[in-house]
Amino acid sequence: MLETLCPATFRRYLSLTILGPIADGFSAWLVEQRYNRTYTKQMIWLLPHMETILVRRGIRRVTEIEPADLIACRKSLRRRFPYQEGVGSALEKYLHIQNLLKPEKPAETNTTEKYLAAYAQYLESVCGAAASTIRQNSYTATEFLSYLKIEKNPRRLKALTVNDVELFVKAIRHRFTRPSLRQIATRLRCFLRFLVVKGEIPQCLDRQIDTPRVYRQEQLPNTLPWQTVQTLLDSIDRTTPVGLRDFTMFFLMALYGLRASDVVALTLDNIQWRTGKISICQRKTGSFLQLPLTDTAGEVLHGYLKKITPPPPLRHIFVRAKAPIGTLSTSALSARFRLWARRTGVNMPGRGSCHRIRHSYAVFLLRQGTSVKTIGDILGHRTLESTWTYLRLAIDDLRDVPLPVPAESKRGKAVRA
Repeated sequence: MLETLCPATFRRYLSLTILGPIADGFSAWLVEQRYNRTYTKQMIWLLPHMETILVRRGIRRVTEIEPADLIACRKSLRRRFPYQEGVGSALEKYLHIQNLLKPEKPAETNTTEKYLAAYAQYLESVCGAAASTIRQNSYTATEFLSYLKIEKNPRRLKALTVNDVELFVKAIRHRFTRPSLRQIATRLRCFLRFLVVKGEIPQCLDRQIDTPRVYRQEQLPNTLPWQTVQTLLDSIDRTTPVGLRDFTMFFLMALYGLRASDVVALTLDNIQWRTGKISICQRKTGSFLQLPLTDTAGEVLHGYLKKITPPPPLRHIFVRAKAPIGTLSTSALSARFRLWARRTGVNMPGRGSCHRIRHSYAVFLLRQGTSVKTIGDILGHRTLESTWTYLRLAIDDLRDVPLPVPAESKRGKAVRA
């Protein structure tokens, strides 16, 4: 591959002492990750510059390279070639995949890291928390320990009081809304419960945290008129690969009311063409959902896969359009939704999340006469309470519920208006 990309200079790169043995494999990997030819050649051209830096750091073989050495390479490239520092990240990823990157020496753990490691193990083994929950709770615990300056005073927790906890919540409240602040208070209570179990703080301190008052269902979910959803789908340019991908994703969300996490997780194995079904394992609830593959959905998926086939060994239907190749994230899906909404001129106050399509789909089904139980089954809800959250948006339907206001007749008796 290197000889094909650089026929005149490939011997120069192969003769490098440190990076020469992996130069050909690295160039082939860049092509597999769908980097364009020009960018790939620029990355290869920078290999001698990186080799010079590695030699200065005392590296003699590629197996001696550590993450700190690649960080030094990126810093040097940032100074000399400001727009080409990405080669360091690409090389690090390639070395990691090939198991050639030397493990970094473990740093000495401080007091905060010891608490966080034990807390993460507690959440996973005792509470059975998911990875996202552990990550969020650990972030709140980190902020709380930093506020207490635990590194300067490791015995600070022994003298912890309710006033210290309230002052911490007061110090961060300007950064969050009331619902978010309530979640933080819940995470903080969980961390204090862990400290009580470990005997680090006084008993019952976790029960004395006052949380902000948040009324149940005080805010309506965001939604869009169904005609607006149709206009958004029709405005997407399907003549380009990216536009065709975006249209297919949003079409499936509008047709089945799927979450963004369910769409990006779709694989070729989930589409059962012969039986006419789509099998989805919902990432939010972990429950299994099976939906019928309609003729329209089959035509849209077939037209998309006919032009855009996921590169092996990937089985995901929707992948990144830019290098490096890989699966999409839910944040990327919402970013594409906001992009097409701006181009269409759709007015979206507040956060422009693609989850609005799911809310709009629930209201659309209700106005079509679909029962609440059926709507919940289609959306994959476990309880009707989850479905009611979506259907609070049917304000026009609720106007027919109140009785007419009585009016006073000429004889002084109340009559129906």
